Amino acid sequence: MKITVIGAGAIGGNLAAKLSTAGHDVRVADARGHKAVAAEVLESGARAVALEESVQGSDVIILSIPFGVAGQLADLLASAPEETVVVDTSNYYPGLLSEQIEAVDNGQVESVYTAEQLGRPVVKAWNAALAGTQRTRGVPVGTPGRIAIPVAGDSDAARKVAMSLVDDTGFDPYDAGTLADSWRQQPNSPAYCTELTLDELPAALASADRAKDARVRDSLPERFAALGVDPTLDDVVEMNRAAHR
Repeated sequence: MKITVIGAGAIGGNLAAKLSTAGHDVRVADARGHKAVAAEVLESGARAVALEESVQGSDVIILSIPFGVAGQLADLLASAPEETVVVDTSNYYPGLLSEQIEAVDNGQVESVYTAEQLGRPVVKAWNAALAGTQRTRGVPVGTPGRIAIPVAGDSDAARKVAMSLVDDTGFDPYDAGTLADSWRQQPNSPAYCTELTLDELPAALASADRAKDARVRDSLPERFAALGVDPTLDDVVEMNRAAHR
């Protein structure tokens, strides 16, 4: 597939490299320019392009940008064909990684808000796995203990496309239903960054509690500080799991 990744940070850069390695034609763009794209991202064959040239001819556009800024790309994405699948990987951490957004604070689902800002549908994927997990723990299909990633969206066809790409990055895709249900994979739900398998993930999604999960999310600075200096990936995953025991 012809894939554009917008955002060359930890998640976007990893996805560009992984999907290129899987055989897709990948372009990666960043508002900070070509120099923001790390050399290792391009070693697998992904190409750095200018943001304004990035979406034309794409089958899939993956947005790996800070939550709340998608509206700045609305005009750019309006030039992409209607059938182009747009995937949102962002998460809302008010006052930490995002500006406070009243609509989301009042209960609007994160990716529903993003879709409204863009003026087109999105699929929610890859948001519920840590950057380190995505970079180092993807394995071939059929590997015992393969980590699962939830995928939510209103279009069955678009959701299936995103699920196939999740599989290509080394994780079991799980059909998490409509975009309105994607709050179940938002920070810091039981399914969020807890490295669950395909057998474990459905129960975690079902047990999500919006009020509790928001409180767990907002306690992240204190919980992370308690891990001490240089916590490992396993430390962070265990921290996330422990919050729901």
